[in-house]
Amino acid sequence: MSWLIVIIAGFLEVVWASALKHADSFSDWLIILLLIAVSFLLLICSYRKIPMASAYTVFVGIGTAGTYLTGIFLGESFSGGQIFFLALLLAGIVGMKIFTKEKNAGSGGEH
Repeated sequence: MSWLIVIIAGFLEVVWASALKHADSFSDWLIILLLIAVSFLLLICSYRKIPMASAYTVFVGIGTAGTYLTGIFLGESFSGGQIFFLALLLAGIVGMKIFTKEKNAGSGGEH
């Protein structure tokens, strides 16, 4: 469940980061600020079960890759080299997810 929270937080980051380019009214900025707050609150909640470094790495990776792909979808230019390094980034995110153990609910965590 904690990883699902990180994924949702990462997707919210994609939404607010992509919306920054198009925000031109007070209500747009208010919505963006709300999305930022919710995404970070979800991320912080995930720290109860997932080590901070792993959760944050996955969160930022989802945000980075998702925002980049959204930009391509909206017509921004891209190159083969960028796609290669995006794939490398995604491989790192998957590796962090696979090799991170969640903390037990009753323990103080592993050291």
